[in-house]
Amino acid sequence: MTTLAEKLQALGVKTGATEIPIPPAAEHYDIASVLEGSLLSTALGQTFVYEERFAAGYLHGHAPIRPHAPLDIMSAWASDARLGRMPLEAFAFLDTETSGLAGGTGTYAFLVGVGRFTVEGDFLLQQFFMRDPSEEAALLEGLAAFLAPAQALVTFNGKAFDAPLLTTRYRMHRIPVPFQDFSHLDLLPLARRLWRDRLESRALKYLEENILLAPRTAAEVPGYEIPWLYFHYLRTGDARPLKGVFYHNAMDVVALAALLSHTATMLADPFHEMIEHGLDVIALARLYEDLGQWETAARLFEKGLQMSLGAEDFSQAVRRLSVLQRRRGDFEQATHLWEQAAADGHIYAHVELAKYYEHRQRDPRTALKWTKSALKDLKDAELPTYVRKHWEDELRRRRERLEAKAKRT
Repeated sequence: MTTLAEKLQALGVKTGATEIPIPPAAEHYDIASVLEGSLLSTALGQTFVYEERFAAGYLHGHAPIRPHAPLDIMSAWASDARLGRMPLEAFAFLDTETSGLAGGTGTYAFLVGVGRFTVEGDFLLQQFFMRDPSEEAALLEGLAAFLAPAQALVTFNGKAFDAPLLTTRYRMHRIPVPFQDFSHLDLLPLARRLWRDRLESRALKYLEENILLAPRTAAEVPGYEIPWLYFHYLRTGDARPLKGVFYHNAMDVVALAALLSHTATMLADPFHEMIEHGLDVIALARLYEDLGQWETAARLFEKGLQMSLGAEDFSQAVRRLSVLQRRRGDFEQATHLWEQAAADGHIYAHVELAKYYEHRQRDPRTALKWTKSALKDLKDAELPTYVRKHWEDELRRRRERLEAKAKRT
């Protein structure tokens, strides 16, 4: 009788443990085989470092990576006068990739990208990588050495996340915090001030694409995947997926430098031709108003009102300008500016002059003259419907009131 084993063998089915093929062992791809970096030896061990250099003339999108504008207004906004006096070589641009976003002692930075401008003008970027959690102290020591010549950190949400996280890790290893006394310029609050009303997101990558016009390549990986990719590397030893993480981190650091360059130019020259959006001009006007530079703020509000604005934004800008002019108290200069703007056909300037003569000079007849001239110019002005309605309603009420006052006087 033919046995079951013989029947199976006749059908080509192999039996017995010795016949079962053993799957090949997973190939090991360490980080050195993926990126041409080097091992940095420190007093606390070794850490992997990947380095890139960007020439002084490098453009990230349309923005130069190296700022050319002075940082005086930037330092005033940040309330740190030191920032305006430092050479560019004193700034360190820093971004971390971490094991999670919760913070606390259970979260560590396995990749830290940091860049500095050299005296030759290049931008030197180094990325410190923890091949294993046991190398954390070496990574922190290597990072401290890179930061030694710097005096200021530039980050994006770094005051709330990156700096406190690294401070915790340094203290856990009883290593002095290298940036303890640094100035710290966090660009996220500034980005919110400048683009809150215009952009749906103020994330660094979104600003990079929509403000700097520098989209990333297919090598980019989403930030939320990064912790998982690192844990996968620790389990498998396969560093190949981490190449995209290094790219993501490098572009964050480069974007930081380019964003500083772009915003420094905006703040130093808010009337620059590159500022083409009305909401950007209004945002700058508000910022200058908060800094107490009311003359510049007023001119910016006036410029913004001449540009394309939505109905609500337009009305808010008109109100802000009116309040600002009253706060300024320089009515001689203000009337001169209003008369120039009125001659150019700007309705708001007629209205401000009517307010001035009615309330400051107690001259309802001259105020009525400016109100009527505004209504006349309004007929020929090419304005959106909501803007025209805004002015028509206000000017007609003002004309009725002034005509009554003029009769009484």
